[in-house]
Amino acid sequence: MHKLQTYLNSKDISQLHPSVIASIIKQFDDEKFAKAIQTIPAELLGDVALALPDRFIDKIVSNTDTDKLSTALENLESDDQLEMIQEIEQIDKQKAQKLIKSLTKKDQQDIQRLKTYDENQAGSHMQTEVFQAKMSENVHDIIRRFATLKKSGELEHIQNLFITDDKNSLQHTIGLDDLLVFEFKQSLQENIEANKDDFDVIWTKDTTDIKDVVHNFEQYDLSVIPVVDKDHKLIGRITSDDIHDIINEQATKQIYNLAGVDDDAEEDENIYKSTKTRAIWLSINLFTAILASLIIGLFVDTLGAIVALAVLMPIVASMGGNAGTQSLTVAVRQLALRDIDQRDAKRIVKKELVIALINGLVFGIVIGVVSAVWFSIPYLGFVIAISMVINIVVAGFFGASIPLILQKFEIDPAIGSTVVLTTITDVVGFFLFLWLATLILL
Repeated sequence: MHKLQTYLNSKDISQLHPSVIASIIKQFDDEKFAKAIQTIPAELLGDVALALPDRFIDKIVSNTDTDKLSTALENLESDDQLEMIQEIEQIDKQKAQKLIKSLTKKDQQDIQRLKTYDENQAGSHMQTEVFQAKMSENVHDIIRRFATLKKSGELEHIQNLFITDDKNSLQHTIGLDDLLVFEFKQSLQENIEANKDDFDVIWTKDTTDIKDVVHNFEQYDLSVIPVVDKDHKLIGRITSDDIHDIINEQATKQIYNLAGVDDDAEEDENIYKSTKTRAIWLSINLFTAILASLIIGLFVDTLGAIVALAVLMPIVASMGGNAGTQSLTVAVRQLALRDIDQRDAKRIVKKELVIALINGLVFGIVIGVVSAVWFSIPYLGFVIAISMVINIVVAGFFGASIPLILQKFEIDPAIGSTVVLTTITDVVGFFLFLWLATLILL
């Protein structure tokens, strides 16, 4: 803690990266956190706030005056401005409105424009700050302009120049390294016509689903993608660091959904909200557990006659559930990565059926032999072996099929999949095992 305390010195803290500052101060108690916020320069505060978990934004707002928050916002890029304003709005709408009014007219317009997009649209994730030039501009003048903008801090993280025509319609994209080898005294058009390289641009519309944008970044290994409106006019860009954040958010959401947990609720400090969302899924689980118990209740006499069935019964359901979860996890993740789609449905289901059959036979034989020797009932081994093979095959089929079916109906494949799968494997496993035991052993 002594080492962390030394960073409270404003001279030292200003030299640290915002993410490093965030990782340090989030370990402090409330009193030290409040002091640390005061030592952070306003120019860094916005980036530090966005690097911290959402639960800390309330502490930052309560320990920072409006003027400092306004300066912090001014030093953020447009997409980050929107994100921070939205977080402040959840805490204090009046303060958020006051902060918006303190910004320049252009920043206010940018925020209002970004707010018009849905969260899943590319436009809501774009930065309006772009480095662009006209086809007719001289390369030397463009480089001088870039240097001026860079020194003034108006542009950050620039790797590409976007070239537009006189109507601001996007034409080409050029890396800054390519720009430096152009003939400085010639126009962009002259250089492009004389150059054999391909400067065609990969772009996205502002209304495109952000998942498609993420796919483009991965497919074409992009560092930035320009965003255009319905008239193909350049209006912004999305950078790789934004995509990285989106990928992490989507992966987190998927993991939470598989566990029947709401990601938004878990990021909120409100215990009641988290408890409520978890309780909804737990109530569904309780209903499915009761359903499985009702199946068991149909064979009370069989269980009373052969106690060994009660000992072995959980093994059948457990193995089926685990096998199904494996198939389910693979299918959900591959769908998220777009490694498979609806056209692959038959191939994926067939593959999972074959894997399930092989594993079912192997583990069915193993548990069959163990059970027969353990309880000295030969046919008991046969019953549990057949039950396990069938249940694992059923689990493999539904584990692969459920995500594909949900996606076909445009439902997140991760939502509710585990609940449905667990119900199927429990019901099928218990029923098969006890039904076969009733037919063969009694």
